Amino acid sequence: MNWELFAAFLLITAVLFLTPGPMVTLVVATGAAYGVRAALVTVAGATLGLSLLLLAIAFGLSWILQNAAGLFEILRWLGVAYLLWLCIQAWRGAGRDVGAAPRDRVLFWRGVVGALTNPKTIAFFTAFLPQFVDPSLPADRQLAVMCAASVLMAWVSDSGWAVTAGLGRGYLLKPSRAPGFSAACRALP
Repeated sequence: MNWELFAAFLLITAVLFLTPGPMVTLVVATGAAYGVRAALVTVAGATLGLSLLLLAIAFGLSWILQNAAGLFEILRWLGVAYLLWLCIQAWRGAGRDVGAAPRDRVLFWRGVVGALTNPKTIAFFTAFLPQFVDPSLPADRQLAVMCAASVLMAWVSDSGWAVTAGLGRGYLLKPSRAPGFSAACRALP
């Protein structure tokens, strides 16, 4: 492993995962609506989706995505449509009691689909992953380490967002903690 290239890769990947995007939006919205557990189930799905996406990119899909702009556009627009659908659902339910969280499998698969159709992640890893492979070393080992590190970093980052959103929801909705905020939430139509 070329440690200089790997350190640069880790730094750039950390910036990617710390910059809010579609997955952070999904995780925060789930945590704010249903709590920490629901958001962490979504993170588990997103982690699986990211793992599958990175494996595909690292071991062959990058060539397809680079040479088939139409496929990338389809994936990108599927991601946009899915996020718009989630936004419309959240907007329609704003101010109402959200009730019980959807079943775990629904939350999990939302995470998987969100990760697989995330244009930010697809573009980033397709463009940058090959640049950090040292041609003098076995590529498969380098790619495996970079993918594993990326999945771990995404899981930690997304879990942090999930816990923060879930705990923030509980804190702000508790009448004794923030009486004005919780009263205002209950007063919404």
